[in-house]
Amino acid sequence: MLYDEALDGRLGSVDKARILRLIQERVPDLQVLHHREDLRPYECDGLAAYRTTPMLVVLPATVAQVQALMKLASQERVPVVARGAGTGLSGGAMPLEKGILLVMARFDRIVGIDPRAATARVQPGVRNLAISQAAAPHGLYYAPDPSSQIACSIGGNVAENAGGVHCLKYGLTVHNLLSVDIVTVQGKLLTLGADTLDAPGFDLLALFTGSEGMLGVVVDITVKLLPLPACAKVLLASFDNVEKAGQAVADIIAAGVIPGGLEMMDNLAIRAAEDFVHAGYPREAAAILLCELDGVETDVDEDIQRVRAVLENAGATDIRQARDDHERQRFWAGRKAAFPAVGRISPDYYCMDGTIPKRELPKVLAGIEALSKRYDLRVANVFHAGDGNMHPLILFDANDQDQLQRAEALGGAILELCVAVGGSITGEHGVGREKINQMCVQFNNQEIIFFHAVKAAFDPNGLLNPGKNIPTLNRCAEFGAMHIHRGELPFPDLERF
Repeated sequence: MLYDEALDGRLGSVDKARILRLIQERVPDLQVLHHREDLRPYECDGLAAYRTTPMLVVLPATVAQVQALMKLASQERVPVVARGAGTGLSGGAMPLEKGILLVMARFDRIVGIDPRAATARVQPGVRNLAISQAAAPHGLYYAPDPSSQIACSIGGNVAENAGGVHCLKYGLTVHNLLSVDIVTVQGKLLTLGADTLDAPGFDLLALFTGSEGMLGVVVDITVKLLPLPACAKVLLASFDNVEKAGQAVADIIAAGVIPGGLEMMDNLAIRAAEDFVHAGYPREAAAILLCELDGVETDVDEDIQRVRAVLENAGATDIRQARDDHERQRFWAGRKAAFPAVGRISPDYYCMDGTIPKRELPKVLAGIEALSKRYDLRVANVFHAGDGNMHPLILFDANDQDQLQRAEALGGAILELCVAVGGSITGEHGVGREKINQMCVQFNNQEIIFFHAVKAAFDPNGLLNPGKNIPTLNRCAEFGAMHIHRGELPFPDLERF
């Protein structure tokens, strides 16, 4: 199970009525939810199969309120889980029955856009897409674009180091940040990074990005903006074999082309997206690749021809170029709607998030197919193929306890396969509760001890998002994981996948 039942004992006893009274006395203008019917909407994040009702939910509107709340929680030893829009898929914002859920949704202002410096200063509750919409009149945009960008918040993107379909060329969240202001567990306000491209001292900004709410609470963010590309064109390539499509990805990168986006979908995902969005996808294809080239038009046209030749040599059965910008956006709309589209063909799905070396994509696809048959559950595959970030969607019915257990086991097996070929258990969704057992597979005891030391430097009492991301050594021992270190594989007979 994802939930660590021993966590309740480690957190100790918390008197809800007393904590509520203290909050109301010390931060009287802070909105606090404490009735059960008000708390239930916050029981989970996007990993909806697992739910916990929080003890209290607070919705601050000012930095001073966040600081006062954190000081109180630190003094009273009350755990705090920070939450943005709740679109995360790893249980990272799952609350605690004996803790406070700190919801940053009211921090929703775009403080300012500096078109000359190509930066935007925003609060953490601002939606990802809203930044690009606000920057568009200046000919600028914010590059990281998760599929949930219409809803996900930039604070959550920082917490998970989110990517998106264009991260191959333009990088993850960490590559597009200049600074963040955080409130520590003791209630202190710190700035990590600077308005310049570099800052003196340790690179704490990089350390903090992707830390999943375990080191502090984000209250202000300065991001880099990029000029809107002068030209963008998309190729849609169809394949009669999934492994051929996987090999084509590696061939494109090997040819020295860095696409603005390079995405892959298998037949189950294609059909679901086409029925939902009517993007113009070939329903009978075993797999498709979407390859976007952007930049100066002459360079884009040259790259289009190079990629087309690579796709033909890789065995593409059909190659189409978007006729205009409307069709290009429709192609991408189908890809970005793949997750909700798959939700229409199954009562539930479990979205995995592993990364692999691109050269291993054909082998891993074959391995996922074998695992799908072994666990008797369908898997729809959607990939940020260009950087090896996979999102297998395991279809199941959460009302069937056996299916839920098989889905969880299949997800773990897929992640362990990623590690076995030299990859990682996460690319952008984070570890949260979902992948905490697989942390024991990817990292050895010494590395996990080091992670705990970093956590303790920021949060010595372990009050920020406890039970997430970093497993205890006891948990790893109970899981019985065989560690991967310096290329050593946990199972020598990789062909069994």
